[in-house]
Amino acid sequence: MTVGTSDGAGNDHGQGADPGAGAAGTASAQESMTPFDEIYDRPDPRAFFGAFRPLGYRTPHHAQQIHRRLIATGVCAPGAGAVLDICCSYGINAALLNHDLTLDDLYDHYTSPRASAMTTDELTAWDREFYRASRRPDAVPVFGLDAASNAVAYAREVGLLDEAFGENLEVAPPSAALLRAARRVRLITVTGGASFLSSRTFRPLLESAEAPVWVASLVLRTGSYRPIAECLESFGLVTEKATPHTFVQRRFTSPQEREFAVESVTSAGEDPRGKETDGHFHTAAHLSRPAQDTVSYPVTDLVRSS
Repeated sequence: MTVGTSDGAGNDHGQGADPGAGAAGTASAQESMTPFDEIYDRPDPRAFFGAFRPLGYRTPHHAQQIHRRLIATGVCAPGAGAVLDICCSYGINAALLNHDLTLDDLYDHYTSPRASAMTTDELTAWDREFYRASRRPDAVPVFGLDAASNAVAYAREVGLLDEAFGENLEVAPPSAALLRAARRVRLITVTGGASFLSSRTFRPLLESAEAPVWVASLVLRTGSYRPIAECLESFGLVTEKATPHTFVQRRFTSPQEREFAVESVTSAGEDPRGKETDGHFHTAAHLSRPAQDTVSYPVTDLVRSS
């Protein structure tokens, strides 16, 4: 995939170079992991779901329950806040947060014979009804940011995103429209691409927000979240890593991926046994909030295995 397009199912690409690994580390990851370049910015999500179902891609499933617990704290009170999903892809996190659907429901929907026979325009119309029929009464506004402009446009067209921004803040400043939308943001979510994000993405968003923001990230264990956490700390946010839980991302596609993951996790001082050694990428959850919120809402209550 091109740098800047993912919800993390493939190379954990996001919107720029990996701030924790440097150029050499980024190149190593790109050379060691299957890129899936051809599926991240299609006119609709069918190729995405078709490629990742056989690999058991589960990150949005784990994020669904975490994000709902975060919303339940009141961080995005009705009429007073919005979620910004960075590297949002086709709006999958928004679909699972705001609708009575599971990730398996989405796999079934987009890989069904009926969906396969449709044009993109026909699928778009079907999806509008599909999501409208399952909309939760407690749905919250969700904005989406991803350099994959076709993907975010599709998510906006079918009603998953209230605002959609096909921008890459790692290489260009945010648009005026994105900065206006960022004023309302109270929760930022990242379920893929964290290792290719830096302060260049987070800083202008947090500077524009009109109230303290929580940041929830599921991060591949093959990379470091420290540079992002340091940026968030400069805005008064305390980052906690939810341990000992980790969350299965997807199966490896090759022995090379497994070798890369085991070596990277070990180099980071983590134990790959029973996780990466068993054939799957794993993510760790990081939650950043104002210090007083870490006391009011313990991370162990909000982030649990699902």
